[in-house]
Amino acid sequence: MSKKRAVVSLGHNALGYTTTEQWDAVKVTAKALADLVEADYQLTITHSNGPQISMIHKAMTELRRLYIDYTPAPMCVCSAMSQGYVGYDIQNSLKAELLGRGISKTVSTILTQVTVDPYDEAFYEPSKLIGRYMSADDAEIEMKKGNYVKESPGKGFRRIIAAPKPIDIVEIEAIRTLADAGQIVIACGGGGIPVIEQRHALKGASAVIEKDAIAGKLAADLMADQLIIFTSVPSVYRNFGKENQEVIASLTIADAEKMIADGEFEKGTMLPKIEAAISYLSVNPKGSVLITSLEAAADALKGKAGTVITA
Repeated sequence: MSKKRAVVSLGHNALGYTTTEQWDAVKVTAKALADLVEADYQLTITHSNGPQISMIHKAMTELRRLYIDYTPAPMCVCSAMSQGYVGYDIQNSLKAELLGRGISKTVSTILTQVTVDPYDEAFYEPSKLIGRYMSADDAEIEMKKGNYVKESPGKGFRRIIAAPKPIDIVEIEAIRTLADAGQIVIACGGGGIPVIEQRHALKGASAVIEKDAIAGKLAADLMADQLIIFTSVPSVYRNFGKENQEVIASLTIADAEKMIADGEFEKGTMLPKIEAAISYLSVNPKGSVLITSLEAAADALKGKAGTVITA
């Protein structure tokens, strides 16, 4: 029987919010991923990087403040750094978990670039908060550099950057080759390193890409059988957070689009996951999407938890 090819998207809960939290979190995450491998899934893994890239950006900015000879790291470089160290922790924990179960399988991290449109509307209306809280004076310096900032009352100012839509995954053929060879691949971490094509060169963009958006595209590009999105809740809910909240066990694209039109899904949390599901299923209508939490993963694989979305 051929393996079921799945793209797995890991949220913040799967990684923690600090370096030490991540060490502990990925061990738990590795168990859920290993369960999928034992269930005969061929995995390609992508992950969030919000807390990680923010930490790196803050560290590099403070280093520049303390040592004038240091150059601040561009956002694209911070993204590359986060891909490297998150991938490192995931691949080592997963490899160890698999070996503990008697499974010898290669786990590789691919530093992944994703092209974006320099004229994407997101560049004119940045929305993603990043980095440390700044004073009004520091915020003014950032604005003079051409960067956007936003004030958080009582806390200070933070930089905000664009979240453009992904166009192409630059290393997709390398990812596909390894996946086809039966290897576990970690790719497009944090949405991928956003780059802009300039003739024959790729230039890093001061932006981040939504990890849900890239998960949908990665699953579509690989024509995966399933997209599995691990998030903080065990299922998708109707009237989420209200007294009449109810679990949604299954959805079609038409159902999901109606619920989006009705404003059912919160922007920045569940909405991008539903949009990623629609994007993937529109390319591969034979596939399916499972949205659940790591804690409910075992039950979700048995159809006892989670939300399944189909075309």
